[in-house]
Amino acid sequence: MINRFINGFFRRSIQKQIEYRCLRDGKCLVIRLNRNRCQYCRFKKCLAVGMSRDYKISSSYVLSIRGKAVRYGRVPKRSRERGEESRVTQSEADQSSRDVENKQLAMYDIILTISQAHHANCAYTEEKTRGLIRKPAIFVRQLSVGALLKPISLDEYQTGSAGDDSPTSNSGSAADSLEQKKIVMWQHFAVLVTPSIQRVVEFAKRVPGFIDLSQDDQLILIKLGFFEIWLVHISRMINTVDNTLTFADGSYITRQQMELMFDHEFVANVFNFMVLLNNLQLNDTEIGLFAGVVLLQSERSSIYDTKAIDHSQEKLMEALKLQMGRNHPTEPHTLAQLMMKLPELRSLGLKHAHHLQWFRANWTRLKLPPLFAEIFDIPKCDEELVV
Repeated sequence: MINRFINGFFRRSIQKQIEYRCLRDGKCLVIRLNRNRCQYCRFKKCLAVGMSRDYKISSSYVLSIRGKAVRYGRVPKRSRERGEESRVTQSEADQSSRDVENKQLAMYDIILTISQAHHANCAYTEEKTRGLIRKPAIFVRQLSVGALLKPISLDEYQTGSAGDDSPTSNSGSAADSLEQKKIVMWQHFAVLVTPSIQRVVEFAKRVPGFIDLSQDDQLILIKLGFFEIWLVHISRMINTVDNTLTFADGSYITRQQMELMFDHEFVANVFNFMVLLNNLQLNDTEIGLFAGVVLLQSERSSIYDTKAIDHSQEKLMEALKLQMGRNHPTEPHTLAQLMMKLPELRSLGLKHAHHLQWFRANWTRLKLPPLFAEIFDIPKCDEELVV
């Protein structure tokens, strides 16, 4: 409501022909408590509610408001209603603006949290892999229980020399020799992968919303999502020139060696996924956010609180959208292409789980790191793995 103080201010401004300026582009919120903070916006509001620059002053202080003469200090009912509507509209606009700002701040907080968690717990960030010295992975063949261990380079497996003095080579069975190679390679592949398990667990603990889930849901998400998250992390370590995959310590294995452990089709799909993911040119923060989205998959088997997981994943999706919008402004389809990787990644996870059946069927012949056996639900051998 326009009162005598507002009218007095307006009258003085007109009489003295004062020109005001605003430091906030004329967007100040003017209410009774703060009306003296910005004279420009205060004067602007006077005009907005109907006061006119074309005034007439008499002994009764008459102002001309929208062409109608009224006594000073009073406002026509219609103008007063318009002024109230204007104030309500402005208040709603300000509240909406504050809501948007608060939502963006919350998104930036999520981005920062995930970025810090990813850099702290992923061994395959750009900084950690820069200048990494690569070397062929060395597998160790155990000749017999308790016997000495003989180091064997993976190249020997390609030439077939690894089976020359193995226990199975005396039988002359090529199938048994191949099986022995597979066992040795799987055991040491597990050793190379195991450090990433604890890192993914620590990363998951810092994903917003994850720690609020039940322990059962947390365990399911980590166990069923680990391999997929690991693929996202290690994708940048693929080398399409020599067809190798390099681990955090610089050890690398070849595509042919991976095919011996899995099969040709599965490895081809893994390599294809990694290449296409790398083509999106994601930075470490975006990879971390995407890994968080992969972690929070409510359709995992036996999940209880699907609603809470979906809610947390939606927030991560919004944060990822905001981050990618900033970093890929000229590539609006990058986010959609990334989201299309989720079903492909899920398919790879299911196929990997199928390959683990071989582990479970041959667990008595294997010596795996306890953490690796636990994450993939493989029975553990009583003897400790020697590496």
